[in-house]
Amino acid sequence: MMIKLFLGLEWKSFVRSASFGKSLGIKILLGFLAIYFMAVFLIMGIALFPALKKIFPDEDPFLMVNGFLFYWILGDLLMRFFFQKLPVMHVKPLLVLPIKRHKIVNYVLGKSVVSFFNFLPFFAIIPFGVTLILNDYPLYSVVFWMLALALTVFVINFFNFIVENYLAEKELSFLPMVLLVGLFFAMDYFDIVSFRAFVSKAYLTIYDQPYYNLVLVVVLMALYILNGKLLTEKLFLDSGLKSEIKEVRTSNLNWTKNFGGIAPFMQMDLKLIWRNKRSKSSVWIVLMGLLYGLFFYPNPRFQDLTSFYVFVGVFSTGIFLINFGQFIPAWDSSYYKLLMSQNIKYKQYLESKFTLMALSVVILFVLGIPYIYFGWKVLLAHFAAAIYNVGVNSHVILYGGSFNRKKIDLSQKAAFNYQGTGAVQWLIGIPLMLLPMGIFALFNALIGFEIASLVLIISGIVGIVFHEKLMQHITRRYLNSKYKMIDAFGQDN
Repeated sequence: MMIKLFLGLEWKSFVRSASFGKSLGIKILLGFLAIYFMAVFLIMGIALFPALKKIFPDEDPFLMVNGFLFYWILGDLLMRFFFQKLPVMHVKPLLVLPIKRHKIVNYVLGKSVVSFFNFLPFFAIIPFGVTLILNDYPLYSVVFWMLALALTVFVINFFNFIVENYLAEKELSFLPMVLLVGLFFAMDYFDIVSFRAFVSKAYLTIYDQPYYNLVLVVVLMALYILNGKLLTEKLFLDSGLKSEIKEVRTSNLNWTKNFGGIAPFMQMDLKLIWRNKRSKSSVWIVLMGLLYGLFFYPNPRFQDLTSFYVFVGVFSTGIFLINFGQFIPAWDSSYYKLLMSQNIKYKQYLESKFTLMALSVVILFVLGIPYIYFGWKVLLAHFAAAIYNVGVNSHVILYGGSFNRKKIDLSQKAAFNYQGTGAVQWLIGIPLMLLPMGIFALFNALIGFEIASLVLIISGIVGIVFHEKLMQHITRRYLNSKYKMIDAFGQDN
């Protein structure tokens, strides 16, 4: 009965949300992706045994698969940490009702069990297990081996939430997990400790002596109880109200006064970026974007792919523009209603965002000038991409922001936080990245590299020349959406 109540509340929250239409579209898209991955895993599960038998006729496919279980566990841990979050309900309104906390906790943890991440591996495990049985492997042993893999899936599920709980509040929270997984992989790869052989032997032992599955059952129960305890400790109305006392460090932002009427808004944005976990990620990711070219340019295979230079250039010089700009005006969602009640010019509010993004593009291009080491064409492509970012992409991303309807909690962790992400953030990538790359590739193939760069530069200059006209149109769009945004940002989407 209680589960039915919780499911009903979640359904009403979904259909009554201001972002229902966009959320529905994203869920349909994710549904197609889910079907695709299920088909891939199903084909892999069916074809794995005969494929291994054909490629390695002298090897036992079952033993080979066991040998790779260590890598599967590492990969699953890493993937879940980045993309799987605990399906927490909006529980605070329930805490004033006569509902026992342990029922809420058990529902949340139980809901995590039916996650797509837990469901997907069975599309490979079951067909492979059936294939083993059809090839005269002992039915009893294979079934309990499959059970061991199923228990491992759920162990990883609950272990991931414990790791998330301890790392969520830290800056760059993904680094400890990445380093830990990398350390295990490196120690096995360089034969310091053979984790691969240990894991393989463990599952082979379960295959021969199925009662060892009880160890996995005990581990799973312990992780479930620990998750329940950690979640219960946070299940209070005043949870999160206590804030850590820190010394406030002020920065001298007097230089922003040179920008006239937009200076107060720029100061507000800069303070927001530096003082909050979520927005501060925009600064850290800038470093990643600046060094992005080092993943490609030193590789001889990419030296002849001149069309790819623009993709790197757009990303490298526009990383702040993309990461910060795609959530305009959601960054201000927590006080958007108050902001809109003030006597301010909306155009100045948007101009401050544009100026901040344009400045970031110029700074990142200057810092990226050393890329000339890989050839003058690289620098020219980055220059063309920077002009295009200022003149075109900055206006595109501002216009896209007028469709944002999802609020952002600035106090939440920064790394791999997808709160506030909707259909806009998925679709905006097409004009931002693919369009300049397509234009450049077309003219590069038909005429030449220099003309293709010139076309992007001219496109950017046209956008800069018509900046005032474009901003007037964008401002009107924001004003028309003003009250829809106020209503949406007031909801828990």
